Amino acid sequence: MLAATKASLDDDKAQDVVVINLAGKTSFADYMVIATGTSQRQVVTMAQHLQQNLKAEGLSEVPLEGVNQGDWVLIDGGDIVVHLFRSEIREFYDLEKIWGAAMPQPDQVA
Repeated sequence: MLAATKASLDDDKAQDVVVINLAGKTSFADYMVIATGTSQRQVVTMAQHLQQNLKAEGLSEVPLEGVNQGDWVLIDGGDIVVHLFRSEIREFYDLEKIWGAAMPQPDQVA
């Protein structure tokens, strides 16, 4: 599914795609994918295309959140959680810092 996710985002010209490996760090997903769109319309279109592509790969349900606004859309791809942002919103929330650099290893948590 990760390869299909990356291919779909690449086809839709997503910018600054980042994959964060969450395996062993959280129970809700193995990967988090973060990408940027240049406009609300592009963000929503990328989300809808990704939803279609993941369903074609065999996922029965691929919920989307945030398509009405188009600033930040969350896609639940099962073991992959995808965040699609407009650039200003992505900079504001800085999920890479929260989940990537600041995430402790499981053996470091007391």
